[in-house]
Amino acid sequence: MNNNINLKAPGSRGKRSYALRLMPVAAAVGVCGAVWQAAAGFGGMPAFILPGPMAVAGRLTDSLSDGSLVRHSLVTLGEVLAGMAAGVGAAALLGYLLSKSRLAEQILAPYIVATQAIPVVAIAPLLFIWLGSGLESKVLICALIVFFPVLVNTVIGLRSVSANLRELMRSLGASRWQNFRHLELPAALPVLLGGLKIGATLSVIGAVVGEFIAPDRGLGFLISIARGQYDTALVFVGVFSLVAMALGLYGLVAWAENRFLAWRE
Repeated sequence: MNNNINLKAPGSRGKRSYALRLMPVAAAVGVCGAVWQAAAGFGGMPAFILPGPMAVAGRLTDSLSDGSLVRHSLVTLGEVLAGMAAGVGAAALLGYLLSKSRLAEQILAPYIVATQAIPVVAIAPLLFIWLGSGLESKVLICALIVFFPVLVNTVIGLRSVSANLRELMRSLGASRWQNFRHLELPAALPVLLGGLKIGATLSVIGAVVGEFIAPDRGLGFLISIARGQYDTALVFVGVFSLVAMALGLYGLVAWAENRFLAWRE
């Protein structure tokens, strides 16, 4: 008879596995930080050109203490989330319509592709002229960047549904809503979330583009002010904040993917 008792918590193995996955990342960050510090300390460049990690950390502490970093980060995050909501909503709706009508796709696809060939940076000044320098124009820029990858993935996902499954739902007398809810949406969701991962990171770029062109608040505004004052350490703080925001949004979509697509396992 085995009298050994397993005293490990149920989640201990998962926590250990998570810590092991983070070790290479921590090691890479440490090596990059050491190289950065060596280049800043022994490269002979002034601090306003290449500040060291400690100078950037000190500037980060200052910007957190006075609340400026949090305030501008919340502004940019609000623009990004609003742009993502608008872009994903429009892309999902139009993608559903295009997946149902080949004629509509043939008519609209050339115009949609043509709009994507125009850099957002080039049309952003026009949007600010037409809509003003307020929140609407910046949200629209984010939405335009998110729109195309989500649209393409929605169409691909909906058209990837097996014809046999469609015939099965038809034979069961499923309504259009039941067909969408129980067949088309689960089939398209993996591809749709894949497009949303791309859009989540690109939307941050859209917000910063808008804030560069009409700088009044946000992380783009913070970076512009720091650049004008040759406060390079604050520029690094703004850039790292944008990276953290993009990674957070990507991780949020990845969590949603694991949460809603657990049935694939």
